[in-house]
Amino acid sequence: MTDLSNQLRPKTLTNFIGQSHIIGEDKALYKLIQKKEIPHLFFYGKPGTGKTTLAKIIANQINTDYYYFNATSIKVEDLRKVFERYKNALIKPLIFIDEVHRLSKNQQEVLLPVMENYEAIIIGASTENPFFTLTNAIRSRSFLYEFLPLTADELSIIIDSATKDSEITLNKEAREYLIISSSGDARAMLNLLYFASKIDTSISLELLKELRANVIGDGVSSSDTHYDLASAMIKSLRGTDIDAALYYLARLINGGESVEFITRRLVIFASEDIGNANPNALNLAVSTMTATSKLGYPESRILLGQCVIYLASSPKSNTAYMAINKALSEVKNGKILDIPKHIDNQHVGYKYPHDYGGWVEQEYIKEELELYSTLNMGYEKTLNEWVKKIKGQ
Repeated sequence: MTDLSNQLRPKTLTNFIGQSHIIGEDKALYKLIQKKEIPHLFFYGKPGTGKTTLAKIIANQINTDYYYFNATSIKVEDLRKVFERYKNALIKPLIFIDEVHRLSKNQQEVLLPVMENYEAIIIGASTENPFFTLTNAIRSRSFLYEFLPLTADELSIIIDSATKDSEITLNKEAREYLIISSSGDARAMLNLLYFASKIDTSISLELLKELRANVIGDGVSSSDTHYDLASAMIKSLRGTDIDAALYYLARLINGGESVEFITRRLVIFASEDIGNANPNALNLAVSTMTATSKLGYPESRILLGQCVIYLASSPKSNTAYMAINKALSEVKNGKILDIPKHIDNQHVGYKYPHDYGGWVEQEYIKEELELYSTLNMGYEKTLNEWVKKIKGQ
């Protein structure tokens, strides 16, 4: 398989398949690569979506030396040796670091001066979003791009390329299964194709299923990506359509979607769309996430079904979502208010509410703001009554 994937690995942007949202001809990164002006980059996304391939294409495009490191085994001394080798060189090497989310802070600090002085081009890749593991200093010197699973059409193009001028034949059912079972992962698809062809060049659905009985990773089909199905499920939950939400959940499960992908979206929905109209919705969604991470399939389908029914049945309110967005907007637009002296870290003159029966009139912010607006839905009514009672209104 290694020989096949390397043989088919594109060498130029023209032959690169997928990620048109990043490197389509009208996209900024594509234009920078063409101009050979390469910033520090971090790619993240599912396996087999072209992260390493694009890094190698960039190295070829700018005609520079390429070095591969894996963050799980990288040594600071090895990095420093490469940096020292090119300290006064005319060319800038491209340093590719896989599994970049595993870089320690110490390792990231070694990269900083090199990135700052642009003595080398740093490109990292990860199957996980590295945003929260990269330091602010690293992120401020680079750009992050998400790689999406390849579509059925894109995988089909790769199949055509792999079987061109060969004796390999695929019937319609085998071709569809090869695509669907690979879940947008070109490497996994080529792996299955390669070993199936070693058994029989006339590849059947039965042969493919014997080698790979189940769909891998996040599910996709010829007409829907997992993002479309997840979006449909969330919108059905928001619209209190229990049957539709269950149907799309079943599509996700049947397509091999990971429980992590599904439960992340259920947790977000519980807070964004239900919020304090039913605070227990978030508790159930988080419990579902925790439990399914221990169980896996097939048992997790039961918990997911229970959670989806509960969320769809709950009263809906997006007041928490709207309130924090409004607060962030105020801050980003320059509303930086001084903290009243009696509630800062020195708290001189602070009135301790417990000494006054639970509440006392005092200034908490220098300017009156109206960020939170209740819909008075579900449990929000109770919370509103509590606030009134606390303040003696």
